[in-house]
Amino acid sequence: MDLATVLGLLIGGGLIIWSLSADLMQFFDPASIAIVFGGMIGSTLTSIPIGNFKKVMRVAKQALFAKQLHPRELIATLVRFGEIARRDGILALENVLGDVEDRFLVRGIQMAVDGNDPDVIQQAMTTELDCLSQRHSEGRELFELFAKYGPAYGMLGTIIGLILMLANLEDVASIAPNMAIALVTTFYGAVLANLFFLPLADKLAARDREEMRVKEMIIQGVMAIQSGDNPKIVEQKLTIYLPPDLRER
Repeated sequence: MDLATVLGLLIGGGLIIWSLSADLMQFFDPASIAIVFGGMIGSTLTSIPIGNFKKVMRVAKQALFAKQLHPRELIATLVRFGEIARRDGILALENVLGDVEDRFLVRGIQMAVDGNDPDVIQQAMTTELDCLSQRHSEGRELFELFAKYGPAYGMLGTIIGLILMLANLEDVASIAPNMAIALVTTFYGAVLANLFFLPLADKLAARDREEMRVKEMIIQGVMAIQSGDNPKIVEQKLTIYLPPDLRER
């Protein structure tokens, strides 16, 4: 589980709930909830294919539980593969692939073991990387749409509430309560967008950048191993992807 994501949600949500604790029920309105959630989901369904919408829980899981191979561990693994390939031949790598969890790395090494042309290997891995980035973009777009339509329907609910309030101005005692209820929908939309959907979309974007960097390191490492580079050269080629503090370590 990603501690930063969970901690951020707990801090933001906890402080909002604490600020409302004087009278929490004032902020509960079923009609406002129906307008914001129903409208947000309806517009999102209109905007994207139903198959993408069904992935919402899986995409959210990526923000909370994504497991990524650390670049330093990846470099150590690829250097070890380079040593095996130099010492025992590249075919010997087939015996160690069973211990590798990253399927992208396994497919790249397997293509090298099978004797594919370097250009074919690089093109295939690059194409797979592009497709992976596109899938990430589709998942991130889902939360961005939620963040766009949620506040919009919150404002729409407020407008509806104000219209109903102005239609009953003769009842002065009901103006303030009706105004409060009208503003609740805007509150719902703002909280959903800024506490949940936009931060999760940004976290998915950060995850995508991290994974793309790791996958690019894998492509570089596989190509170096396939060409028979010295393990030290493999390490040097991959270390340039690391920030300076990790390089020194």
